[in-house]
Amino acid sequence: MVTDDTLARINQGVQLHHHQGQREAARDLFAQIWDEIGGERGDPLHVCVLAHSMADVQDDVHQELVWDQRALAAADLLTDDRVAQAGVPMSVAGLYPSLHLNLGECHRKLGDLDQARECLQRAQAGMGALGDDEYAQLIRSGLDRLAQQLASEPARGTTRD
Repeated sequence: MVTDDTLARINQGVQLHHHQGQREAARDLFAQIWDEIGGERGDPLHVCVLAHSMADVQDDVHQELVWDQRALAAADLLTDDRVAQAGVPMSVAGLYPSLHLNLGECHRKLGDLDQARECLQRAQAGMGALGDDEYAQLIRSGLDRLAQQLASEPARGTTRD
């Protein structure tokens, strides 16, 4: 159970977006929280989760990529102790498959298929950190979808028959 007030507020924004279809309201709330935590200088857990969520409400894929990169950079500063202290029910390693999946999606949308494939491989390699719960199944489904999309695209330097 998440016990961190900032994470709870971020979750409110996620609910606004995913369950109530209020993308702009979620983006506004995330921007307010971003300012409150001090942006990238904030607690890496807050930065990671907030940037990961903020990426989802961007209209421009370039901005989505910037937010996803911020989330990944913040994850690199996290410890399992900090994650547990906040009541997050997974290890830091469990965050990476989703972070790499989102980065892969951005790179695919931008046409950087080699980078998208690299992100996909990193995400797949990190799946062992997740169990077999609903969250892990959601990430696996996203990875399968990205893999299928990338499989239909030729790697650079190759041609289709």
